Amino acid sequence: MASAAEQETVREPVQDPMMDHVRDPVEEVEPGVGTDVGREPGSGTRAVGEAASAAPPPEVWPGAPTPLGARYRVGPDGVAGTNFALWAGGAEAVELCLFDDAGAPEGGLADDAASVGGDAVGSGVVEGGVVGGGVVETRLPLTELTHEIWHGFVPGIRPGQRYGFRVHGRWDPWTGARWNPAKLLLDPYARAVDGDFALPPEVYGHVRDWPQQQVADTVRDEHDSAPYVPKGVVVHDDAPDDTWADDRRPKTPWADTVIYELHVRGFTMRHPGIPDELRGTYAGLAHPAAIEHLVRLGVTAVELLPVHQFAHEDHLLRRGLRNYWGYNSIGYFAPHADYAAGGTRGQQVGEFKQMVRALHDAGIEVILDVVYNHTAEAGELGPTLSLRGIDNRGYYRLQADARRYSDYTGCGNTLHVVQPQVLRLITDSLRYWVTEMGVDGFRFDLAAALARSMHDVDMLSPFLAVIAQDPVLRRVKLIAEPWDVGDGGYQVGAFPPLWAEWNDRYRDAVRDFWRGATPDVRDLGYRLSGSSDLYAWGGRRPYASVNFVTAHDGFTLRDLVSYEHKHNEANGEGNRDGTDDNRAWNCGVEGESDDPEINALRRRQLRNLLTTLLLSTGVPMLVAGDEMGRTQGGSNNAYCQDNETSWLDWSLLDQPGSHGLYRLTRRLLALRQTHPVLRRRAFFSGRAQAPDGLRDLAWFRPDGKEMTERDWYAPASTLGLFLSGRDIPGRDARGRKITDDSFLAVLHSGSGPQDFALPGEPWARSYELVVDTSSEDQEEEPGTVLDGGTVTTVPARSVLLLRVQG
Repeated sequence: MASAAEQETVREPVQDPMMDHVRDPVEEVEPGVGTDVGREPGSGTRAVGEAASAAPPPEVWPGAPTPLGARYRVGPDGVAGTNFALWAGGAEAVELCLFDDAGAPEGGLADDAASVGGDAVGSGVVEGGVVGGGVVETRLPLTELTHEIWHGFVPGIRPGQRYGFRVHGRWDPWTGARWNPAKLLLDPYARAVDGDFALPPEVYGHVRDWPQQQVADTVRDEHDSAPYVPKGVVVHDDAPDDTWADDRRPKTPWADTVIYELHVRGFTMRHPGIPDELRGTYAGLAHPAAIEHLVRLGVTAVELLPVHQFAHEDHLLRRGLRNYWGYNSIGYFAPHADYAAGGTRGQQVGEFKQMVRALHDAGIEVILDVVYNHTAEAGELGPTLSLRGIDNRGYYRLQADARRYSDYTGCGNTLHVVQPQVLRLITDSLRYWVTEMGVDGFRFDLAAALARSMHDVDMLSPFLAVIAQDPVLRRVKLIAEPWDVGDGGYQVGAFPPLWAEWNDRYRDAVRDFWRGATPDVRDLGYRLSGSSDLYAWGGRRPYASVNFVTAHDGFTLRDLVSYEHKHNEANGEGNRDGTDDNRAWNCGVEGESDDPEINALRRRQLRNLLTTLLLSTGVPMLVAGDEMGRTQGGSNNAYCQDNETSWLDWSLLDQPGSHGLYRLTRRLLALRQTHPVLRRRAFFSGRAQAPDGLRDLAWFRPDGKEMTERDWYAPASTLGLFLSGRDIPGRDARGRKITDDSFLAVLHSGSGPQDFALPGEPWARSYELVVDTSSEDQEEEPGTVLDGGTVTTVPARSVLLLRVQG
């Protein structure tokens, strides 16, 4: 049977918009400075196939240059259709390509304007043909050009229509020009995408397997990529079944926020309460069984790993793997189609909205992890899927040798955010996800790459300036991953007000303390109290620090106490991938153990790490499954493990040890929600607020005395932290002073028990024990009452949290 590419048919000599003559179907055309390869007799003008019915082709009216993308609307004279607009600076011609099943318009073209397989005199159709599997492609030239935007209105084109673009221009890789009309390109503004990205040689703009690989990217490939790439889908902006209008956003204040990082597929794939057909989908995450877990746990926001349409890398596909995390975006407006249960011809848009609506109804915000720093097109040897073929020089940062890409991301390319059209693409996308898809915020992957001006990271860069003044975006939650892989890319603490940041210094300090590797306690003190050394400037608040001990990349919490070395062999990269800086302690045995003492110690360490995180000032971020002791078998880079390595094992909740961890997490989150002293909106002053000398924050040694300057520079495994609820700055919504209980937290990472003198007056007359992580039973507060000034024994490697009684 012929391949999909071999089934393409074009029947007539056609007018090439690049040339001023009619070319013969087998004529070779010199497209530019580079070399063309792959044009067989009939390539792009292949052998005549079975013609489709010669119905009148669709017309193209001038349309409008805005908005960009494909927008279904009522056009002139009340005629319904779709306006198509594509920015393609430097292009010489643009073709709109419509795809329909042969003999069935699929609701895309109107009945009186069905797609045909051939050309019609005077139709304006440039080419047509069957592109495999009985799919008909109709090519329509967009002849209107306004401010580098090619546009046209096609009457009768309705939601569900699949489409793409072919862009003509010079092939001159040495100057960065990589136009190749043989490659079907995804609309950067496509709101839905249908089909999977495969990466055979045909989807590369150059000859991928050229014998001299050092110059392979300069040799243009002429094979048609249409059979192998997904298509954009026209989406109805106001679908009749859309129930979005009465949605109510939770609008959780930053200080009250608890983030739960999860993967749509991984969270739902093995959940016993979710029907099989909904597992791994947006509808699965919207299911009551999934939402019930989030509500019972007590989190206020989910941070979804990338849900923009993404592609799988060639090296993974060759090994039979897939990109699981999704940090390889190619469609910034489209929900990833593989996560849709209801279909991929636009249904994924409504399903995503319904998921957001369900989470909002439960009081849970939706934050998206977004990847605007690079795309799935990789470097000069990568595929041509969208932006590279539209205007390579306009979208990407290029080196002085314009064949090469500037790579601040480690993924082969970097979007050139200084360019107005790139900045517009990103901000249009962000606003779309807020205003039309209902999300509540964004976490920006490798955000330092977005803040670069020409080369250096610049906190006055166009991207940050635009965000700061945008009336939509400045009102949502903005989280930076404040680094990239380029020179000067590490920018923790440097982002401007409005922004929160992933605080990796918090992660490292807490991990070091609990593995016994802290040379002194200065850094830990800053991290536990909101990282004022990083964020107390420019009006920033403690919630600028997103505190985390684990994230999607790296060990899970359970693996952090079970492994010291990465075990990424399943990725097929010889265990070379993933960091070697794990700051982990395996409690004496690498990997799983049947030793009861080691397993008990590991469970205690899990409780210590979670308790530390949830008592710290700032915004805590949990990773889905850490509350039940999920393991990845020692993998610290499971980016391509779309299997049970990464999917949550919900049966853990039935295991006594894991259930105890889950119960403790719930108790701590409830405690945090009840007590404003644990979620302060302003930094501690550390100064006495009243004549009795009581301060809002105080640090104690095991002997019950306050720490001195010298103590901060000495090694210590025991630390007392007093949080005063009497001196909380600010007022509540009704203007009343905020007061709360006061607490004493004692953190002890030593291998043996430690006597600790509880501070007496003015700090407290007595204390009630609220949390003791040395206990396996975490159902209720211990309730033990201890007098101030007495000495209590802190068990080895444990946290005590005590509430002041008077």
